[in-house]
Amino acid sequence: MARHDSEMKEECLREDLKFYFMSPCEKYRARCQIPWKLGLQILKIVMVTTQLVRFGLSNQLVVAFKEDNTVAFKHLFLKGYSGTDEDDYSCSVYTQEDAYESIFFAINQYHQLKDITLGTLGYGENEDNRIGLKVCKQHYKKGTMFPSNETLNIDNDIELDCVHLDLQDLSKDPPDWKNSSFFRLEFYRLLQVEISFRLKGIDLQTIHSRELPDCYVFQNTIIFDNKAHSGKIKIYFDSDAKIEECKDLNIFGSTQKNTQYVLVFDAFVIVICLASLILCTRSIVLALRLRKRFLNFFLEKYKRPVCDTDQWKFINGWYVLVIISDLMTIIGSILKMEIKAKNLTNYDLCSILLGTSTLLVWVGVIRYLGYFQAYNVLILTMQASLPKVLRFCACAGMIYLGYTFCGWIVLGPYHDKFENLNTVAECLFSLVNGDDMFATFAQIQQKSILVWLFSRLYLYSFISLFIYMILSLFIALITDSYDTIKKFQQNGFPETDLQEFLKECSSKEEYQKESSAFLSCICCRRRKRSDDHLIPIN
Repeated sequence: MARHDSEMKEECLREDLKFYFMSPCEKYRARCQIPWKLGLQILKIVMVTTQLVRFGLSNQLVVAFKEDNTVAFKHLFLKGYSGTDEDDYSCSVYTQEDAYESIFFAINQYHQLKDITLGTLGYGENEDNRIGLKVCKQHYKKGTMFPSNETLNIDNDIELDCVHLDLQDLSKDPPDWKNSSFFRLEFYRLLQVEISFRLKGIDLQTIHSRELPDCYVFQNTIIFDNKAHSGKIKIYFDSDAKIEECKDLNIFGSTQKNTQYVLVFDAFVIVICLASLILCTRSIVLALRLRKRFLNFFLEKYKRPVCDTDQWKFINGWYVLVIISDLMTIIGSILKMEIKAKNLTNYDLCSILLGTSTLLVWVGVIRYLGYFQAYNVLILTMQASLPKVLRFCACAGMIYLGYTFCGWIVLGPYHDKFENLNTVAECLFSLVNGDDMFATFAQIQQKSILVWLFSRLYLYSFISLFIYMILSLFIALITDSYDTIKKFQQNGFPETDLQEFLKECSSKEEYQKESSAFLSCICCRRRKRSDDHLIPIN
């Protein structure tokens, strides 16, 4: 009796294991179980993608409005702005007269803003709840300098002086503020002049998309940088735009109704993702229980533990991926609803969450393609080559970092693409892919023959090493994994304890009489003989 119970327990476990590793179609044929998760994932892909496209179009309007205003501000407040930034700064001046004119020009343009601007702009309050300009200058405390005699006497303590100019001060005629001692600049001591002010604006282009408009606060800063004391003052312009809730909106038409439809759609997406999250979490919990049953049974019968490879097969990475995607979609959809209702304004965080979740949703489709042998090769090749590729990239990364630091130190002063570590890394990555090679060689300044010769040796050695050797070895690793997987599919994969247990069939069972036994072996019967050696993928 005990032996019969043990056999029944073993056969029940085998049946549950075989059913767990079946594809959704095989589960339906075996027990007529409707693949709810498959249908839900297909519906979720359509809805999440639709939601992302709609949000992306709305986000483009926000980004375009910010960029257009930044360009407009540069033309409004920077004297002689050509329309294109000179480098990382907007423009520059080279004489004291031009420096004074540029400072006074920005202040006068602020005063006349309502008469000259084409946008929907108004004055905003600064951090002191005052409307106006704040002008600050940084300079060394005191000192004297005689370059002709090569003498310098200076106190390197930095002083900060600020003055606030409101609209009443700017409206005085004649303008007394220009003659104040604050604007008598000693350029040999001057480090920088900073002009900061706030403007408010309303984005009306969203109305054409039947959305509620956004209200913006622009924190604008103009910096005249003289820290180098090289005879060139660089002028930087920075505009930090923040979206705020409009206090009073009265818009007539179908805008409000359209907003309600979008909110209902976002709520439906949340419900779909929540259902997917619950089903996938339930599947993981059931898989862990089944794993525990199998480990205990195997240890009791064979007196040894199950190998790690078999234990990890119960942890379905695709379900984990779907759960992460669902969580990000739910959070992103909630943020999107709050943004739509004008309660929140964090477009960037919402776009990151929705974009990443959509990426994971589409990657998750590979799971269902993996049930077909032709597509299964890609997944198995990626799984087999990933550890070797990561180890190889770690070694190649050390060489890459060495070239990055070397190029930055030596070529940085002579080449635009090597000015900082970030641009050096991007430039070298482009060279690995064969992009922009001639321009990288040609742009090196020939002010130093030694540096020019070093640049040739540096670039030729990097390109030869990474393209002809490292990149070829990288491809060879993946090709080797692919060939191994193809051989396994032809000759059979090495069988693990789990696969051997699943292939066992009890000689005492009568399949024609017992339907439960028929279900336990139906997966083996419906497959071709050549598929018996495939690794189970859930």
